Amino acid sequence: MDRQPTSNVSVDAIALRYNNEARHVEVGVSKRIIEPYIDQLALPGVTLWEGERLADAAERAVRTKLDLGVRALGQLTVFDEPHRDPRGQTLSVVMWAVADDPDEAPDYVQWHPVDDVPPLAFDHNQMIEFCRPLLVDRLWRDLTFTRALTGPTFPVSAAVAITRSLTGTAPDRGNLNRRLASVRGLGISHQRIVMGRGRPGTLWEWQSTHMEPESGE
Repeated sequence: MDRQPTSNVSVDAIALRYNNEARHVEVGVSKRIIEPYIDQLALPGVTLWEGERLADAAERAVRTKLDLGVRALGQLTVFDEPHRDPRGQTLSVVMWAVADDPDEAPDYVQWHPVDDVPPLAFDHNQMIEFCRPLLVDRLWRDLTFTRALTGPTFPVSAAVAITRSLTGTAPDRGNLNRRLASVRGLGISHQRIVMGRGRPGTLWEWQSTHMEPESGE
């Protein structure tokens, strides 16, 4: 039986950011400008160029589809269902990426909470659903991923919001504080922030000298 020698390879990025005002983690999507699924929302994705590294392709996808740079990125999994793309057999390497904060999002770009992502083209909703536990597993364990989401300093309220957004449930604050205290390279800052009614709050701070390369890649 004659068979095609190979499949096309695409790189699709689950691009994330922490929205400090709304207090949740969001996923970036954009409207497609070509068929298939023209005008439908989709994760940022590109076809892998010959000789291109996966990380470079994911960064290109976020830059060209969301008009943003990335703070950090890494690989999650591969989707290989033969009929996932109506154009022909296409493997998709799914990457995570933490995007830079936009000054102003273009009209074709939207950001949605992880729990409220609208219908997307291709199998992109399934990608988010399947990869969400993988992202949860990285939080507070993969320092590169976690620091990119939190920024260099963050209050406990942000840690709670990020954890709740990714896991879908509110964490116990006592357990979360103990978890934060156990993370290598993370400590309590000498700075304080003003909370409600003028009450000073604790800031957690990443120590750059203790940062390690991203795990699991």
